[in-house]
Parts: sequence; structure tokens; C-alpha cells
Amino acid sequence: MQFDTDLLSEHKELFLQARAYLLSFPDITEIKKERITTYMNVQGGICHMRTMPYGIDLGFLKGAKMKDDLNLLTGKGKILRVLSLKSMNKDVIKYYMDQAVDLNIITKN
Repeated sequence: MQFDTDLLSEHKELFLQARAYLLSFPDITEIKKERITTYMNVQGGICHMRTMPYGIDLGFLKGAKMKDDLNLLTGKGKILRVLSLKSMNKDVIKYYMDQAVDLNIITKN
């Protein structure tokens, strides 16, 4: 399971810090899947996270619809955008998480 692999990573502490922060958002739950750990609310998936050789990646499931005034998201697909982090930055995560949560509400109504 990817979660177990993430806990063995040299970036375990960053992963756990980001995990705790993601779970601090209202109504966010965690689903541990074989290949990725996903964070969601009752409206659906928000993002997924995994460790990488350089740190962690947060993949925002509706990232292509998000504003990226910070110019930190990567990806050119139709839906997903990725935020790569080498250190914990709550302000950056909050900027994108707030949008992702709002998009879930908008797309479910």
C-alpha cells in the first residue's frame, strides 16, 4: 500500500505534516488506496498525496479549474494539477485546498 511506502520514505516527516494539515480542514477524510492516499469530503475527491524522491506531491483532482496565481501547479492534462513540495508550507496548501473544496461544492450543485 502506498501509505506504508510513504511512511518508509526519507520524506516521511513532510508527508505526515502535510497529512495532518489536510485532515485539519473541515469534513476532510483520508482513503488509503493501493497506489495513492486520497483526501475527500462528502462531495467527492479533493486531492491525493504521495512521497517523491524530492519531497511530496499533492495532486488536485480538479486542478485544471483552479486559479494558480502562485504559479506552482504543474501538469497539462484536462483535469489534474500537481503541487510539488520540498518543505511544509501551510499557506500554499491552504490557497489550493480552499479552491479545491469550493470546486467540489460548485460541481456537485
